[in-house]
Amino acid sequence: MPQITLPSVLTRAEWQAREDAHQQHADDLTANWRVRVQRGEKHPIEDFLFTYYPFKPRLLRRWHPGAGVLLADAAAEGRVDWRWYRLDGDGLVVDADAFLAANGSSVDFIEKLLSRTAARVSQFGCFGLHEWAMVYRQGEHRHTVPLRLGQAGTDAVVESHHIGCSHFDAFRFFTPAAVVRNRLQPTRETSAELEQPGCLHAGMDVYKWAIKLGPLVPGEVLLDAFTLARDIRWLDMRASPYDMAPWGAEPVAIETAAGKAEYVRQQRAFAERSNALRARVVEAIQVARATIG
Repeated sequence: MPQITLPSVLTRAEWQAREDAHQQHADDLTANWRVRVQRGEKHPIEDFLFTYYPFKPRLLRRWHPGAGVLLADAAAEGRVDWRWYRLDGDGLVVDADAFLAANGSSVDFIEKLLSRTAARVSQFGCFGLHEWAMVYRQGEHRHTVPLRLGQAGTDAVVESHHIGCSHFDAFRFFTPAAVVRNRLQPTRETSAELEQPGCLHAGMDVYKWAIKLGPLVPGEVLLDAFTLARDIRWLDMRASPYDMAPWGAEPVAIETAAGKAEYVRQQRAFAERSNALRARVVEAIQVARATIG
């Protein structure tokens, strides 16, 4: 269980420095996306974080200290009008009472999902075949990018492997012919019973859960979760059946022994990073619960 961090006070100089650093980091992370939007360009790897996850870049830019932290000398700041904050003398704190009262069931679900996922043994035998299952025996694909091995070659890879995808939001995009090949049949309701740390999509989703918790999660945790999701997405597409070389993504050829080994090596590192972030998000929830009156 994460260690509960005691409530603290940040002076005006301290919290403004953290806010400034956070905003600069967020701007750096979203700079390429903003340029592409202005130019009407698309990126089949990085755009995923702004299209599949429907969160605006401005949400990444908004720094929160997390629950239980008093921002001293902040009563006159624009933050006083932000939802889920309340005055405390001449300072501001996250109104954890109000947030939990309004979003209690969602917070409970996120805490349970992240805690149970982190507690499970990581599985490293999927080799990213979820992306292959999304195009199996299907002429039209979600991405307008050529298949690296062609349709017949892609189908042959799927048919030569056992598929064991545990993540519902990946499984729901399987083609009808691929659904029956998956040894698991995950649903939204069974997520907390099936998700495990080795799953790339579960690792990316830590970002989704962190941003849904709004001001309860410190801004630094949110940006770390976004960075993790971005890094995982690159492996996800490098190991996919698509030819991503034009975007500087050399393939991780999971149809070969060397490709499988490389996939698992990176998958293990991502499992460690995602579990560390799960612990930080769960800690933020527990701190919020500990501060309510």
